[in-house]
Amino acid sequence: MSIKFLVPRLGEGVEEITITKWLKNIGDVITELEPLVEVNTDKVDTEIPAPASGILLSIILTDGQPARVGELLAIIGQPGETVESEAPVPEAAAAQTGAVIEHSESVEKDSTKEMGFISPVVAKIAVEYGVDLRQVTGSGLGGRITKNDVLAFVEKGSVSATVATKAAHQESAPTRETAITQAPNPTQPGDTIIKHTPMRKSIAEHMLASKQTSPHVLTVMEVDMSRAAAHRNANKESFVRNGAKLTFTAYFMTAIVSGLKAYPLVNSSWSDGGVVVHSAINLGMAASLGEEGLIVPVIKAADSLSLLGMARAVNDLAARARAKKLIPDEVKGGTFTLTNHGVSGSLFAMPIINQPQCGILGAGAMQKRAVVITDSFGNDSIAIRPMVYLSFVFDHRILDGASADWFLAKVKQTLEGWQE
Repeated sequence: MSIKFLVPRLGEGVEEITITKWLKNIGDVITELEPLVEVNTDKVDTEIPAPASGILLSIILTDGQPARVGELLAIIGQPGETVESEAPVPEAAAAQTGAVIEHSESVEKDSTKEMGFISPVVAKIAVEYGVDLRQVTGSGLGGRITKNDVLAFVEKGSVSATVATKAAHQESAPTRETAITQAPNPTQPGDTIIKHTPMRKSIAEHMLASKQTSPHVLTVMEVDMSRAAAHRNANKESFVRNGAKLTFTAYFMTAIVSGLKAYPLVNSSWSDGGVVVHSAINLGMAASLGEEGLIVPVIKAADSLSLLGMARAVNDLAARARAKKLIPDEVKGGTFTLTNHGVSGSLFAMPIINQPQCGILGAGAMQKRAVVITDSFGNDSIAIRPMVYLSFVFDHRILDGASADWFLAKVKQTLEGWQE
């Protein structure tokens, strides 16, 4: 009896994945719980195990294709079976793997009710012209309904040519999702085209959407890291004995927590109904993966961590990000983000907000510079200090300049006032 292997839910809010690589070929023998396919979601690569033992009879979606939760990935059966065989539900396997598996009979019944993935543009046309998509036959991959299917249905329904033309014009108009792919191709003889990876596509979509969503404003302050540096030098060996490498990232993250506690409005998100001030402080930490791109793992409940706890969390997430061992839930739920762009020598930058957060803080490279120091008697002198530029980019719909500066000043005060 064959089994239909569907896309499982890999985490809260994860509705779509991209097939990265099939680990087995059609006809291969597979064992229950053996890794069967590698997928990408929110820049995290995850292996989905086989829900049952048998033979891989058919692969429905190939490498590079997107798929929604519940969509058919492959069919598993026994030697000699055909793809059309009935597919029972191995309940024990489903409980162990979390895979979404259904009886063939149930899938066939549900298919009369479920339309699969509907693109925003198709849905918009259907709503505007009163089309019941359940009556439309899809010609796309896996029976998906395309724009041409809807337009053909509209025309068959005796809708005027003017209406159909209007719908076609609306569909052809560039949207946020298609603006990137509609750019002109500037290739010349001898050029090399590097195919977009799922991670690069995800980065492009998120960055473009953020710039189109939030009015970005930048404010920069310079911070004297003398006290933080002295504290690190005095304590890094004891931290190692406690299983943590003490980096300046832990200091920046802890200082951000102080700033968010003092000014909770920065720990918020915009919504049409009002600004949502988050009760939890979940800090995202941008981690570079080299030429592959970057990923932002999230430290949940960061306000509950000591400096040692923060250092351990930073070490753990950074190491697993580079090793591609993160799970989807570990890159979700952030309420504020730090990007430490100074590790590559950059002095200051204008980072892009990680939506739907209110802001992002960039930490530049630490440099020894000559600065003017004023003592308690008001006397000025020139001294050499380790200095860092902090770049705070915020959503101007939520914060004004003064509020942003108060938050950044609190972060600066925390770093400069660190006690040894």
